[in-house]
Parts: sequence; C-alpha cells; structure tokens
Amino acid sequence: MTASATPADRAATIYDRDLDKNPANYQPLTPLSYLDRAARVFPDRVAVIHGPLRRSYAELYARCRRLASALAARGLGRGDTVAVMLANTPEMIECHYGVPMTGAVLNTLNTRLDAAGLAFCLDHGEAKVLITDREFSKVVGPALARAGVKPLVIDVDDPEYAGAGEALGETGYEDFLAAGDPAHEWAMPGDEWDAISLNYTSGTTGDPKGVVYHHRGAALLCLGNVITGGLGQHPVYLWTLPMFHCNGWCFAWTLSVVAGTHVCLRQVRAGPLYAALAEHGVTHLCGAPIVMQLLLNASDAERRPLPRRVAFMTAAAPPPQAVLAAMGEAGFDVTHLYGLTETYGPAVVNAWHGAWDALPEDERAAKMARQGVRYPVLEGFDVRDPETMDSVPADGETMGEAMFRGNVVMRGYLKNPSATRAAFKGGWFRSGDLGVKHPDGYIQLKDRSKDIIISGGENISSIEVEDALFRHPDVAAAAVVAKPDAKWGETPVAFVELKPGAVVEADALIAWCRDHLAAYKLPRHIVFEELPKTSTGKVQKFLLRERAKAM
Repeated sequence: MTASATPADRAATIYDRDLDKNPANYQPLTPLSYLDRAARVFPDRVAVIHGPLRRSYAELYARCRRLASALAARGLGRGDTVAVMLANTPEMIECHYGVPMTGAVLNTLNTRLDAAGLAFCLDHGEAKVLITDREFSKVVGPALARAGVKPLVIDVDDPEYAGAGEALGETGYEDFLAAGDPAHEWAMPGDEWDAISLNYTSGTTGDPKGVVYHHRGAALLCLGNVITGGLGQHPVYLWTLPMFHCNGWCFAWTLSVVAGTHVCLRQVRAGPLYAALAEHGVTHLCGAPIVMQLLLNASDAERRPLPRRVAFMTAAAPPPQAVLAAMGEAGFDVTHLYGLTETYGPAVVNAWHGAWDALPEDERAAKMARQGVRYPVLEGFDVRDPETMDSVPADGETMGEAMFRGNVVMRGYLKNPSATRAAFKGGWFRSGDLGVKHPDGYIQLKDRSKDIIISGGENISSIEVEDALFRHPDVAAAAVVAKPDAKWGETPVAFVELKPGAVVEADALIAWCRDHLAAYKLPRHIVFEELPKTSTGKVQKFLLRERAKAM
C-alpha cells in the first residue's frame, strides 16, 4: 500500500471548488444508525432472546432511547463516562446504544476484576454512572467504597440470575428506564472521531490502560465483521464471548447491520450452550479456544443435535489441527481471527482458499496456523523491524513485529500520552506480537515479544512448542514459558492441562515433542495442572512465569 498524500500534494483542483461537505452529503459514521435502520425496516424481527424473553427491534430501539433520555435528564452528555458491570444480558446490549446516544462513553468493566481493579477503572475513567448487576455486588460494593468517584449507581436485577446479591444503588434499571422517553430524539455524534467506548486492557504488568474507541472505527469494524463472518441477513448470534471484551468484538453493534438476533447466555456452560444452539437455530458465535473445549468435551447428556452447521469465530492461538477436525465433525465451521483490544477486537482473518482443502494434512495444518491478512476495513497490516520500521522479507523466517494501521485502530490510551506515543511510534500501531510474513503475504505470529524464550542465544517460540504439545491426543491445553537457567540463560517449561480421565507421563510428552521439534526447543520440565485463565479464556502466562522462576 502506498503512503498517504502529503499536504504539498493537495494543491487545489477543480474538484475542490464548490463541492464542500454539507449535511446532505456527509454524516459522521456511527454504529448507532444501524439500530435506527433495523428498527424501521424490521420492527417486528426478534432482536433479543434471553430465557423466555423475546424483544423485537422496535422494542429494543425504544428501550435504548428510554435509556438515553433518562441519562440525559441526569445531565449526562458528550465525554461523560458510564461504566457498566454486566453479564451478557439484554441490558448490556441496550447500554451499547443508549449510552452513546447521549454522547457519553461506555466503559464495559471486566466482571472478573477484584475490587481494587474496579476502583482503578472507575476513578481513571471518571465514571459518572455505574450500571451493575446484583450478581457482582460483593465486589462492586467494596470497589465503590475504595473509589474516589461517587457515581450514580443503577441496579440490574436479571430474572435469569437465581443467586445471591444485593442492590447497591438508588434506583433499579427498569425504574430508571420508565422515566425515559421511548421517542427520545437522540443526537448523532458531532464528529465520528468522538469517543464511543472505553476498554481497559488486562493490566497484567501494572495498572490497566484505557483504550479509547471512536464512532468511526466501531461503525467500520461492524461492516468488517459482517463481511468476514459471512453474517448474511437475519443471523442468529449466540453470546459466548463476553460483551465487556472489546465490546464483544463490536458484535453488540454488528448484529443491527443485518437485523440479527442476539441470544443472550449468562453463563457459558456446555448444557446451556447446546440447548441454545439447538433451540434457537444459532448460525454464528465467537469465542476463545476454551469454548471449543466445552463443546467438544460435553457429556452425552449435555449434547443436542444441531439443526444446521454453525460458524464459529475464534481468536488467540490458532486451534490445533485435531481440535479443528473435531469441531468440523461436531458441526462447526471455524474461522481463525486475530486482533487486540487496541484494534476493536479482530482485524485480521485467516482467509481460507478452497484449494488448500486438497493439501496433505500437515501442509493444511500449516496454513491453518497462520493469523492471515487484514480485514477489508483495515488499511494496513504488516510485519516490520521495530527499530528500522522496514517491512521484513516475505520469506516465512525473518522475525519482526506485527503492526497495524487504519481506521479500526484505537484513538489511544486515556490519560496516558507516553504509552500512546510509544504504541504509535513510526506511524504504525505496534502490537508487541512477533511474527513472520510468508511469500503469499499471510502473516503468522510466533510469540509475544515478552514470551520469546532465549536459550543459549537461540530464540524459541513458545507458540511452536505449545503447538507440538497440542497435537498430543490427551492434551487439552498447554502453555510454555521461560525458566531461568544458569547454563542456558532460559529453558522452556511447559504447563499442561490434560483431557478428563487422561494419564500421561512427563517423559512421554517430551518424547512426543522430540518428533516435532528441534532438540534445543524441547521443554525441560512439564507441570500438569489446570491453566490459569482470564475471563476471556486467555492463559495468564505472567502467573506461569512467576511459578517457573520459583521452580
């Protein structure tokens, strides 16, 4: 892709005279307009399913406008932060529209955070309102006590939640909505660059960073999801991906583009998963590899026949060939995506070529292991030398840093200019992921820069070692980190989670890896245990690195 034109290249031409922007030919991009259209064109279409609840697009739109009206009546407007601590429920969908309809910014909080982490997010984002589900009262209460801000607290009492929890605020969500106007005349953003949401990174090495999305990026990634995911008209989408994570990869807004149905799922368990898939005719879902394991390891009592094949979009590490094959046999077509919180979720896809189906299994697996190419709505994705910023050769061997450029890259980190400058140094967003570029332009990640293991001066990709372990039929999950070593500097140590009922000796696993890896890449130690994971299913390698250092 060529560089953008410089101001010197933009001398006035005949096309710059009397052809100005005006309200008739220029409107700011925003995903809010997608809901407006869906409600007008398909008012009776089912928009939301939650337990016995069914809501049409007309009803969803009216409730979102009520929320916007009620927030505006409390003085909320452009640039104010509304934090939400919610499960994958209808209220979470409504907040994705009702909050930015006021010009305010939606901050979806990670429901796995502790009180200190939540208090940090509330203070750093300067939350004016907190909408919280009573399930989380035991952690939200102490967080509010620790926080310096004192937001208006609104309680959600989801009838699908039967557990304990108490109200913390001055009003309930339904009462708050009742005071709003269902015909509220909400305003488009004055500028598509206006912030629409705030998402905090995991903060595994210090305080989390607040990633700011704009209306333009959110609107464009929705279109990218529709194209890449092949959503078609009226898809039925099952919420297994947390909506707090990158705003559910922007699918909370995406479904309105095609008037799709949101099937809410409060808890991701095998039985409810299969029940929802079977009963609602689900066409699409997204999730981390752990969701695949739930589906594949379900008991016979939990499984239900699927009425159709289901598109499954997954991110994180590429699924092993055995897992992909098992998913295919179970009725799921898996698409491998890649992205970060800073890119609105997935912005790269392993776009599959039909001719690859005829390749030998090992060659087909090698193609599947690649992260791939940019979404249609991402302008640039490359592997570059982080020092010189030169694009690395497309030889499948030369390592560099995966970098992004385009309209679906964040505005920056809230109140953290130094981190923003570092992330954008050189005119590209630096992901921190290391990878190679193949001759056909497809990019394959090899590791996070902090996860590369340097043993005896040689670089070892933890992903490569993990992939070898994953190929073993009894391995459910594996994570490889560096263990300090007096002789070699670092050596690989593998933490392995076995499938239920499986028994494998460490020596046998190392012998297995010897058939797939060079000798210096073999794990020197194997620890069998359940891997610590984040709420989005990612393995918490920082905890494993600490354990390896203590070994």
